[in-house]
Order: sequence, then structure tokens, then C-alpha cells
Amino acid sequence: MKKVDLDKMKGLRKNSRLSLEEMALLLGYESANGYYYLEVGRGKFPAETLAKVAMIFNVSIEELFFEDGVTNTVIINQKKEVI
Repeated sequence: MKKVDLDKMKGLRKNSRLSLEEMALLLGYESANGYYYLEVGRGKFPAETLAKVAMIFNVSIEELFFEDGVTNTVIINQKKEVI
């Protein structure tokens, strides 16, 4: 199962100079907290929301996910750096 690349999501938002509040409004959330929880991984992105995010940033939905195998490699490398 592919996972959403949360760092990429945050990077796209910041590169577009959108605040959490602005992003939340674009996606139909009543407050920034609704989107914030998704962006930090406290919730799962609904498919409909991912489609809207892809449209906002003019990217494919696939670009919002880690490539197969990348997740484990990044986590292993990060653990090595900590040690």
C-alpha cells in the first residue's frame, strides 16, 4: 500500500506560499486544524481530498505518494544518521 508523502504535501503548500488556513479553505475545511492534522500524519487523507490537492498544485495524484520502496529506504537512512 502506498503512503502519502507528507513532506511533499507540506513542501508543495509552502512553495505555493499558502498558509494552513488558506489550504484548509481551498479544501473545504472549516479551520486550519482539519488540514493540519492530515499534513502531519494524525489523520489519513481522504481520496477526494488528495484529488483536490493534486488539482490545486497541478500535479498527478501519484506524485503525492512515496514511490514503492522509497519509504523504507528513507526511514533506514534516517535511523543510521541518528545512530
